[in-house]
Amino acid sequence: MNNHSTDIIIIGGGLAGLTSAIHLSKAGLSVTLIEKNEYPKHKVCGEYISNEVLPYLQQLGADPMTLGAKKINRFLLSTTRGKTTETTLPLGGFGISRYTLDNFLMQKAVLNNCLVIRDAVTDIHFANDGFRVNTQAGKELTANMVIGAFGKRSHMDVKLNRAFIKNKSPFVAVKTHLQGDFPDDLVALHNFKGGYCGVSQVENGHLNVCFLANYKNFQQYKNIDVFIREVMYKNPYLKEVFENSVPVFEQPLTISQISFSDKTAVEDHMLMCGDAAGMIHPLCGNGMAMAIHSAKIASELTIRYFNGMLPSRNELEASYALQWNTSFKKRITTGRILQQFFGKDNLARLMMYGVTHIPGVLPAIIKQTHGKPLNPAEL
Repeated sequence: MNNHSTDIIIIGGGLAGLTSAIHLSKAGLSVTLIEKNEYPKHKVCGEYISNEVLPYLQQLGADPMTLGAKKINRFLLSTTRGKTTETTLPLGGFGISRYTLDNFLMQKAVLNNCLVIRDAVTDIHFANDGFRVNTQAGKELTANMVIGAFGKRSHMDVKLNRAFIKNKSPFVAVKTHLQGDFPDDLVALHNFKGGYCGVSQVENGHLNVCFLANYKNFQQYKNIDVFIREVMYKNPYLKEVFENSVPVFEQPLTISQISFSDKTAVEDHMLMCGDAAGMIHPLCGNGMAMAIHSAKIASELTIRYFNGMLPSRNELEASYALQWNTSFKKRITTGRILQQFFGKDNLARLMMYGVTHIPGVLPAIIKQTHGKPLNPAEL
């Protein structure tokens, strides 16, 4: 058995896990991150990030704009029948692939002396005010703190018997990259029956096309291509995107059983970050920013705990749960409400009437699902 002791173990090397790893190691804490996949790797993701987190990433020395991320400041919305409205994004954002960004953040974490282990966690045990973590490769790691950043749905959620894992989700998500002509400053959200599809450019000029569909509707069709032609092509803007582009991926990436159920921000004394703590509906276009923001909250409180400014683990956990809910609960609720309007023709037309005839409605909705620029980090 391989034994290893560290201050903090982070389980999951996505946006939340990697950002936490950079932040905590810059503060002088010993950090070990466990990720089951290799870098670089594509993930099912909309790949648009709100500018609210840009100053924070820049402060950590992980500026995504140095990678050629596309500056995005316009938003276009269409109904299933192709009626559109457009607005300027209040804060703006940027487009960058997870393939590039995650690998970049991993390299920054390693440069800050974070140990990155490619392995899968099989067991987490808390006792005597500390954690023991076992892995598939036979390692046993001990730490004072564990941050859970293992994504939307993981075998660890089953292991921890988290309540949401028992709820089946009716959604499937599909992501691909296309090569074609599309404005580099625009993110578009196009409705189709039973779902919606986001389109925007990433750093190399490819189009990220990511859609969420009702699984029952989706499974009626032979394959993804047939579904695109028979369902999504009914929106003329989606038809134009697909017919005037060529695929970059050999096959699209898919995930199912995506849960938007309530999750807990603290689970068995672990601070949960990113999608492991809660997901906003992808139509809000802000999940990546929320993951990074949650990493900031967890990291700052963890640093205060190690510095003795938070006198107990109970106070640390209560502070994190409170800050997580204050920062994200209202956004997630707004996302659930908006979800009811998308993919349903009559409701989508009703919402479109409101956003096109009442000035300021669409920017106000966007503000409800996005945050303000983050304050400087406590390092």
